Amino acid sequence: MRALTIDGHGGLEQLRFRDDVAPPGLPNSGAVRLRLLAAALNRLDLWTIGGLPSVTITPPWILGGDGMGVVEEVSADVSSVKVGDRVLINPGLSCRTCAYCLKGEQPLCVRFRLLGEHHPGTLAEQIVVPATNVRRVPDGVSDEIAAAFTLATLTAWRMCVSRAQVRAGDEVLIWGIGGGVALAALQICKARGARVWVTSSSADKLERARQLGADELLDHSTMHVATEIRARTGKRGVDVVIDSIGARTWEQSLGSLARAGRLVTCGGTSGPLLSMDVRKLFWNQWNILGSTMGNDAEFEAIVAELGAGRLVPPIDSVHELAEGRAAFERLESGQQFGKVVVRIAHE
Repeated sequence: MRALTIDGHGGLEQLRFRDDVAPPGLPNSGAVRLRLLAAALNRLDLWTIGGLPSVTITPPWILGGDGMGVVEEVSADVSSVKVGDRVLINPGLSCRTCAYCLKGEQPLCVRFRLLGEHHPGTLAEQIVVPATNVRRVPDGVSDEIAAAFTLATLTAWRMCVSRAQVRAGDEVLIWGIGGGVALAALQICKARGARVWVTSSSADKLERARQLGADELLDHSTMHVATEIRARTGKRGVDVVIDSIGARTWEQSLGSLARAGRLVTCGGTSGPLLSMDVRKLFWNQWNILGSTMGNDAEFEAIVAELGAGRLVPPIDSVHELAEGRAAFERLESGQQFGKVVVRIAHE
């Protein structure tokens, strides 16, 4: 089968388009085989190419976490979907048997894994995944939207709704508008009645975010974000900060927080190591929250929002699988606004 793969770690020169990758086998129970129609890229895919601690790949390694396709085959005990269904994929794989899974907290699973990082991914013509990880694509949703939807939206939903518990009247700061998680967080927070601040170094991205409902626009290349927020809020700060950047923004994120504020993070694209004055933490009674992916209930919730048309990811660009490197170059450039999609097949 055709697939976009790597044999080792490094830069984008490691990408290989192949047409001779062996298709995956279907287990006797609990799984579905999909003929993939489209996939989408995430920052995680670049990290996988570069190499991640404690993650070992087996060449040819298939990249990609997000995707959608048509069910081609199901294990004998699967009844949740049937052959011919269009489905989208939750890239988070859990064991379903540990204490966390049994409590319904699959992303806390002691054996939690992600497609494309720990398990062969979606940038291929076929994939086999647990039936629990797919849901039918709502009527009227395009292949590109379905493929681009799950990872970023599920991550943002858990961050904003479950962890930070954003509510009406909250002031929320979202760093780096233009990426998938940030854009989903903007939509989610606005729908919950929050007032949203966004940052970017691009005037075009800030204007496009304003058109999506952003209330305050901050150019983080020309201003100190925390100082500006303090000035505009009469020194109070914001109630919630959504930060996936890490080392470069951490100090300003904390400096932007109101007393008893909530900072929630799902990543560290600028570096993983942080420092802070613990006295400010306890004096201001801040809540520092980590978040990764989402559980089954949250997956159901976002698919319902997609079906209702209330939560739809902007699409930046669409590329063919054979020209997959161009898609990765677009993501690596940081110029994208929305999701970078890879078209694998046409129905």
